[in-house]
Amino acid sequence: MPIVLSHHQVRPLLEAKDAGQASLMVSPDLGLTTVEVVIQADGVLFPGGARLAWPMAEKIVGSETACFTLAGAQIEKISAFSEETNRFCSLMPTQGAPTLLLAGFPMHRIKGTDPHQDTLSKMKAILPVVGRVLDTATGLGYTAIEASRTAAEVITIELDPAVLEVARLNPWSQALFDNPKITQIVGDSFDVVEGFEDEEFTRIIHDPPTFSLAGDLYSGVFYCQLFRILRRGGRLFHYIGDIERGQGQRVARGAARRLEEAGFSGVRPYPRAFALVAHK
Repeated sequence: MPIVLSHHQVRPLLEAKDAGQASLMVSPDLGLTTVEVVIQADGVLFPGGARLAWPMAEKIVGSETACFTLAGAQIEKISAFSEETNRFCSLMPTQGAPTLLLAGFPMHRIKGTDPHQDTLSKMKAILPVVGRVLDTATGLGYTAIEASRTAAEVITIELDPAVLEVARLNPWSQALFDNPKITQIVGDSFDVVEGFEDEEFTRIIHDPPTFSLAGDLYSGVFYCQLFRILRRGGRLFHYIGDIERGQGQRVARGAARRLEEAGFSGVRPYPRAFALVAHK
């Protein structure tokens, strides 16, 4: 795994250089761990020999919505162009876990929270997360990773290989590729769910992109499939966005109606996680 940095890690290095410090503790993996680096005239020396030159440090600090890998003495922005969707995706730093930028939209809540806390809020809505779990939109894998802590198995679906390319370089996503309890499927959830058996899952976590980017994942046809594959007594978490105002409120109202038409009961708002929760 290469060193991964953002302006949160690099700005203190520039400040330390200006203060004449000889070393500093810094995170090489977006806040997960720390190491001691040596501050030199021409840049920063990391354990293992990777070197961040000061002009590159300035570039990182000037790119507040981007994360960069450092390998040897070279930096590279973590981003990819999707031939599947014709959109760019990239890794965007926060004070905690990074989020995914897809077509300019952050794929996690970042105002007043961070992607890790956002994921914990989603899990809390359908506790206990047990048995066989379906995650309909992998993204950076945070949902699948958190669900795998208590579930017997997690099946996670991602439409876009470019998103997984970004996730592979995200230190916070590594369990997505290392945990044997997580099975990845690359494909369109709208089509993939048709291949699952009836009542195959005890929990479904449906966290799709916005309605404008993935309207079919909010459709009655799709909800009928989710109802079919959810075990009796199971629960569905459906992220919408802010369900108490604006576009999110309108989307939530329509989604709740279609979920009930598909057979779900007890459809209720869960504003803390910007979601609806439904039962079978």
